[in-house]
Amino acid sequence: MTIATPAGMEIRAEIKPGYEQILTPEALALVAKLSREFEPRRQQLLAARVERAKRLDAGERPDFLPETAHIRNGDWKIAPIPQALECRRVEITGPVERKMVINALNSGADSYMTDFEDSNTPNWDNQITGQLNMRDAVRKTISLEQNGKQYKLNDKVATLVVRPRGWHLDEKHVLVDGKRISGGIFDFALFMVHNAKEQLARGAGPYFYLPKMESHLEARLWNDIFVMTQNELGLPQGTIKATVLIETIVAAFEMDEILYELREHSAGLNAGRWDYIFSCIKKFKLDKDFCLADRPKVTMTAPFMRAYALLLLKTCHKRGAPAIGGMSALIPIKNDPEKNEVAMAGVRTDKARDATDGYDGGWVAHPGLVDLAMTEFKKVLGDRPNQIDKQRPDVDVTAKDLLDFRPETPITEAGLRYNINVGIHYLGAWLAGNGCVPIHNLMEDAATAEISRSQVWQWIRSPKGVLDDGRKVTAEMVRAMIPQELANAKAAAPNGDSPTYDRAAQIFEQMSTSEDFAEFLTLPLYEEI
Repeated sequence: MTIATPAGMEIRAEIKPGYEQILTPEALALVAKLSREFEPRRQQLLAARVERAKRLDAGERPDFLPETAHIRNGDWKIAPIPQALECRRVEITGPVERKMVINALNSGADSYMTDFEDSNTPNWDNQITGQLNMRDAVRKTISLEQNGKQYKLNDKVATLVVRPRGWHLDEKHVLVDGKRISGGIFDFALFMVHNAKEQLARGAGPYFYLPKMESHLEARLWNDIFVMTQNELGLPQGTIKATVLIETIVAAFEMDEILYELREHSAGLNAGRWDYIFSCIKKFKLDKDFCLADRPKVTMTAPFMRAYALLLLKTCHKRGAPAIGGMSALIPIKNDPEKNEVAMAGVRTDKARDATDGYDGGWVAHPGLVDLAMTEFKKVLGDRPNQIDKQRPDVDVTAKDLLDFRPETPITEAGLRYNINVGIHYLGAWLAGNGCVPIHNLMEDAATAEISRSQVWQWIRSPKGVLDDGRKVTAEMVRAMIPQELANAKAAAPNGDSPTYDRAAQIFEQMSTSEDFAEFLTLPLYEEI
């Protein structure tokens, strides 16, 4: 099929039957307008990230910004939260795949963050069928027949919240004036044109999660996009509401400022723990004094993670904003009651800690965890939709606390092999089109895979990258382990015989042993799909 595009826009992808329902003249016109208006600023902000990364590599440490002290010290609050977002005790997340969308909306969670980003391989078909799924989900017409089973929505479903791609990701299949456009603007604009007014008519609204931000200026860019889009679509200002994932160490120093920039459109902040850990490794990868222990040892009770979680909570509630806890990656384990009980106990502990601290809700990755998480939040909240009134004047987090990177030990051979195995397994699945994969009884997405490959890279280079048996982690050691862990990953994966796993092993070896550190693993991977 061919479709009409605005002047200066080119689509370099197959237009399959049905895609024209999403790639309409009105939708593409908004994509083109937003791209022309805001692409220069996106590029400036991405360049600013590169410059800051160079300063951090040279030894600079982040701190709270002196020029925005008046915002941190000011007495202001975000705009009131709409009723549909007042109660978010349990939020389930998952990719925009049709069956997942139905099951998540039916899961009993308060909200469903449907994901065009980290748990989704952003190939062309996934992005456009995802938009078709969103359109049908908003209108409650989404259904599926698979393996003789019918899937359709219940009468009561979770509130839909959409995560577009981060600022670093392009949509390579769409060019405006000869240049690739922002993947996030593409995802956002298509969703808004097709669903915003329908959502408002149904008592909710266009709600979003914004990922991977590194500064309040990046939040300002989103806010300006919201303002223009609402004007273009004839929507009242403040209709769009967005929750920002604080998943970079540098953004943790600008949480007040990020809420302030989005104050008319804010729905709070989320503690995106896995990307946050990855960000710490990435930002301080050359620091000879920085070296985190095996990934399973770096939990929410680690000093730097505890400081981050409490500061986010205090900041949100001071500003009248929801504070949403991050993802416990544990999932139910079938056919092994003992292991399953250990996993469920881990989820209970995680959600109980968040609820007791004062968080208004938390994330799960599997429908089987919704009731368990809901129970822990209800123990603390009772019938209240949230606990924004719980202020935390007792919390006093300093820059030093945010940068207290413990634990440093142990680093074990098992931990090294675990990272290699997860990295290969996830990359193999991602290349095959699946961005959300259960591996070793954990739900892995791009964020957890980023931790795996960045830890290996850093352990090789850090003088502290020494195994508990005294051996130094080296590139040669990693190369020797990769064939063994490739075989293990293939044996464990349902489609492990796919050639994507061999390619994944090559990519993992290159990323973990090369001198250069790739900013995001999804950037080179995207060029291969």
